[in-house]
Amino acid sequence: MTTRICFIRHGETDWNVDKRIQGQTDIPLNENGRAQGLAMAFNAAHHSFDAIYSSDLVRAHETAKMLATRRGLEVKLLPQLRERHYGIFQGITAAEGVQRYPEAHARYKARDPDYDFDTGETMHTLAARVEAAINHLVSHHNGETIAAVSHAGVLDIVYRRATGRPLHTPRDFIIPNCALNWFRFDDHGPDGHGWHLEAWDDHHHLARVLKESAE
Repeated sequence: MTTRICFIRHGETDWNVDKRIQGQTDIPLNENGRAQGLAMAFNAAHHSFDAIYSSDLVRAHETAKMLATRRGLEVKLLPQLRERHYGIFQGITAAEGVQRYPEAHARYKARDPDYDFDTGETMHTLAARVEAAINHLVSHHNGETIAAVSHAGVLDIVYRRATGRPLHTPRDFIIPNCALNWFRFDDHGPDGHGWHLEAWDDHHHLARVLKESAE
């Protein structure tokens, strides 16, 4: 059977605007982020969802609650959908990273999949966590359609896995706030279920979208 998941990145935060790396720092939505969330919820409400999941970080949970309210559902929190932990880079901009941690920044820019920012997660660790989250969702909602509000780092992993892009290659796709991104997960793939991208970056409902920002 096929499970369809609409992955949605949370709305904008002040740290997004400042291009400050959030990671697992719990930053709320700003005014524009809340407007994005409401616009997304209005558009996504035209789809039928059997369940709505969210990262337990407040910026994702706030966004998910807007959709859940329109659908008459409760948000189910799944910590495995959290953003990557960026260790010593959390709370700083990339420009500050160059100055404070030049060697770490070089590994960050190179997308070294084995680097954990001293106290954070490697991309391999993040990818394993995301796969565990997908397995959980598919096993609990086999054959259903659900929404999952998460973060840029998580969507990056799902997109790469579904399209065959390696972890270490540059990101050549955008991950806008509050866009709808549709995937299907089949339970008859060679590894238990296949990951497939159906539609990416549906943001026609947004008057203004932040195209590039810190994680």
